[in-house]
Amino acid sequence: MSKTKRFWWLKISEDFFNAKEIKFLRKVAGGDTFALIYQRMMILSLNTGGKLYFENIGNTFAEEIAVELDEEVKNVEMTLNYLKGKGLIDFGESDSTLEFKQVPSLIGSETNWARYKNQAREKELKELENVQSMSNYKEQEQEQEQELDSEKDKEQKSDVSVMFENYLKIFSEYTKGVKNQPRAKAKQVFLQLAPKQRQLALIGAKNYIVWYDKTDQGPYYSKNAFAFLDDMLFMEYQEVPEVSKVGDKKVSKAPEWSNPTYENKTTEEDLAKLEEIRQEALNKLGPQENE
Repeated sequence: MSKTKRFWWLKISEDFFNAKEIKFLRKVAGGDTFALIYQRMMILSLNTGGKLYFENIGNTFAEEIAVELDEEVKNVEMTLNYLKGKGLIDFGESDSTLEFKQVPSLIGSETNWARYKNQAREKELKELENVQSMSNYKEQEQEQEQELDSEKDKEQKSDVSVMFENYLKIFSEYTKGVKNQPRAKAKQVFLQLAPKQRQLALIGAKNYIVWYDKTDQGPYYSKNAFAFLDDMLFMEYQEVPEVSKVGDKKVSKAPEWSNPTYENKTTEEDLAKLEEIRQEALNKLGPQENE
């Protein structure tokens, strides 16, 4: 089983270099080196509670410290003399112990297991933040897509509504004061049409009214907006039918059913043929999806 290891650190305050003792130390020749030696000696004393002990290996305490820190002996001696004069260090009996007065309040430590747990916790928190950030980003992206889809859907519905109003207006203005147009039923059928069929319905409605007005039959007998859609009559009016005169009577090349005196003699066989024509017209439009 591995031995538990303890880590130590020195908690130096942010105003360490603003202390008057350190400022004066740095102003003397070699002062930056002395300040660094002071910090390194404090770090060296961390695991012994802020104390260094003379081991009698060197000739002097300063010499042993210089060897430990790879510094010049004279620089260590000058640093110790300055610190002692400012009351920042104390030497014990026989000068065999050196105590750094500030270190005990600046020491921090933890075991290697505690450090591992802290690092693992920090890693988990960071990963959690990343996951949460990504989750928030995806949610925001989905919300934006939904908003765009919603706006697009509103625009499409708005466009279809405007198109229907234009379609209904063609019949309403022509029959105004004569007959009402079944708005709700007409709109229901209009919304069921494919996009291309709606365009054709507008064209067919305009052409139908232009032609019908030339026949002098009066608005009352004209097809209403609902029947014109429900019977797919707009497919027959993609062009304006011709109206010619025979004597004083106008003769139209339009469908016979448009005549108010028309008598319906359509047989079942005729209806079947009409349905076949209707399907052929739809097939020419190609497959369409209703909106």
